[in-house]
Amino acid sequence: MRDRISLIRSFAYSPFAYSPFAHSPFAHSPFAYSPFAHSPFAHSPFAHSPLTIRRSLLVIVGPTAVGKTALSLHLAEVFDGEIVSADSRLLYRGMDIGTAKPTPAEQARVPHHLIDVANPDETVGLAEYQEQAYAAIDAIHERDRLPILVGGTGQYVRAVVEGWRIPRVPPHPDLRAELEAQAAREGPDALHARLAALDPVAAERIHPNNVRRVIRALEVCLVTGRPISEQQGKRPPPYPILQIGLTMDRETLYARIDRRVEGMIEAGLVEEVRRLIEAGYDWHLPPMSGLGYVQFQPYFEGSATLEEVVTEIKHETHRFVRHQYNWFDLDDSDIHWFDVVETPLKAIERAVQTWLS
Repeated sequence: MRDRISLIRSFAYSPFAYSPFAHSPFAHSPFAYSPFAHSPFAHSPFAHSPLTIRRSLLVIVGPTAVGKTALSLHLAEVFDGEIVSADSRLLYRGMDIGTAKPTPAEQARVPHHLIDVANPDETVGLAEYQEQAYAAIDAIHERDRLPILVGGTGQYVRAVVEGWRIPRVPPHPDLRAELEAQAAREGPDALHARLAALDPVAAERIHPNNVRRVIRALEVCLVTGRPISEQQGKRPPPYPILQIGLTMDRETLYARIDRRVEGMIEAGLVEEVRRLIEAGYDWHLPPMSGLGYVQFQPYFEGSATLEEVVTEIKHETHRFVRHQYNWFDLDDSDIHWFDVVETPLKAIERAVQTWLS
C-alpha cells in the first residue's frame, strides 16, 4: 500500500508547510493547521479557467484533522463547486467548535449543504441524510456546478456513493430503550443472539459489540416483521464518482489532533458545551453523547478536571481515527489516496482536472 501511495504522490519534492487556514477567524488558533495553505499551486492556471463540469460527484474522505476542509474549499473554488457535508456531527446547530465545523468565513467562500439542519434534540437518520444529500447533489448539478461530498463519517459517504437502500423505519424510542436495557442487563452477546435468531444474515455482518447497529437491526425486524437484510441493497447513483482519500503518518496525525483539541479549548469549547447544557440538551442525546462533548460530563458534574477531559478527548479521537480507517481502507482501490504531508496540492488538483476533462 505504501508503494501505491508513493506512486500517487510521485510529484512530491517537498512537504507542505503547516500553516493556518487562510481567511479563517481562527487563523492563529493552534487547531487550525492546514497542510494545504500557502501551497505553491495556490494560484493555479486552472483557477477561473473555463471548464465543462459534467454531471459527476467528487468525494473527499479521510480521518479527522487530516485537512479535508481546506482541500475541499480550495477545489470548490478552482472547479466551481459546492460542498455537501458527509459528517454526522455537522448536522447540528450550536455544536461548532467541538465538531471543527467550517467557520462562517469558510462557509461564505463556498456554498455548503447539510450543515446546521437540526437541533441537538432532533434525530437525522441515515435514510433522511441520504435523501437530503441526493437532493443537494441534484440541485448543484442543475446549477451546472460540481458537487463535492466531504466528510469522515464512513456510513454517510458509502450510503451516498454506493446507493444503499435503507429501510424507512423511524426511531421507536420505547423499543430502543427496551433493547438497550436488555443489552445492559444480559450483555451485548445476548442481544446479538436475538438478532441472529431473527436475521442471521444481518447478525453475520454486525459485530456483537456494535450495540447501536444491533439495536437498529432488531428495531427494523420487529417493527416491519421482515429481516433488515432483506430490505437492504445497493443502487449506485447514475453519475461518475471520483473518491480522493487524504492520509498521513499516524503519529503525525495524532500530533495534529492533539494540537487541534488544545486549540478548541482556547477557542471556547468549554463555554460551548455549557451553553448546550443550559439550553436543556441532555447527555444521552446522540449528538451530546458524541466525541468532544460527552467527555465533559464528569467535568460539569465535578468529578474530573479540565486537564483530564482534554486528555480523554485526545485519546478518544485517536481511537476514532482507527475506526475511520476501517471505513476508509488504504487498500480500497475505489479511493485514490494522497499523503498530504508529502504530496503537493498540484498533484491532487491535476488528478481532479484530468478526471473532469
